[in-house]
Amino acid sequence: MRPRVAARAAIDRIPSSAHRVIPYALRADLRQRLGLESPGDIGFKPGPPSLRPGEASGPPDFVELGVSDAGSRWWFSLLADHPGVAPSRSLTEVSRYFSQFATAPFGPPEIAQFHAYFPRRPGKLAGHWSPDGLAYPWISPLLAMAAPNSRVVVLVRDPIERLRSGLVHSAERRVDHVGSYLADAVDRGFYGEQLLRLFEFIPKEQVQVVQYERCAGDPVGQVAVAYRFLGLDDSFRPVGLRSPTGGLVPHRDKLDLATEDRLKAMYASDVSLLTDVVPDFDLSLWPNFAGSA
Repeated sequence: MRPRVAARAAIDRIPSSAHRVIPYALRADLRQRLGLESPGDIGFKPGPPSLRPGEASGPPDFVELGVSDAGSRWWFSLLADHPGVAPSRSLTEVSRYFSQFATAPFGPPEIAQFHAYFPRRPGKLAGHWSPDGLAYPWISPLLAMAAPNSRVVVLVRDPIERLRSGLVHSAERRVDHVGSYLADAVDRGFYGEQLLRLFEFIPKEQVQVVQYERCAGDPVGQVAVAYRFLGLDDSFRPVGLRSPTGGLVPHRDKLDLATEDRLKAMYASDVSLLTDVVPDFDLSLWPNFAGSA
């Protein structure tokens, strides 16, 4: 076993109970010292895959701009599972490619490197998954530079339920400043503002906004709609179709009623904006806001 692989295997064997004892910053430092950085970490050096015979690379044909804790990886896996889509050999490495360019130059060399991550044979589509793509304000203009003709899928979830789910999933993570973490977590739920920013750079007709709740409730129908949007055969049924990530079980123990009321008031105008921007948006699937239309 190669040293890097062996080191990662050893890290993976550390019980989760140890994560509660070892501060997050120390664990991140250890990963970096061992050369085990993850995409998005400072110091991570991604590298595109080599082309195989008959393959060519170029900008992705479609991009999913995700929202954390909204099932974006699950939904992208269904899109990528279609036989008309080329298998991704570097999904995780390229997923946070644009994150590093908030304060760094982005031009022809960086665009060419990005394109190299999407090899495919003639007749196949290539897709890119960006789990933070909607929230980070610099990604939309960079995406327009790197893949101006790509179709864009945006998956959103009730912002309060998404926040609640995120708090549960990150309960064991130690952070330097809880306020900065929560500010980022709350800010990610302002989808209306984020979509308006996206539409400044990507034409609306190239964008499909998808509700996580609708996908979880009718995965067969919604994945067919998604395939049609991408120009794929909509009769295909992918593996994992009925297994959404981060299901819809509420975590009522994490937010009290007063906090929920504050969040509802905070998000209300943006949810109204979202329904204006997406005319067929089904607000009844978001009980926290169903009465605010």
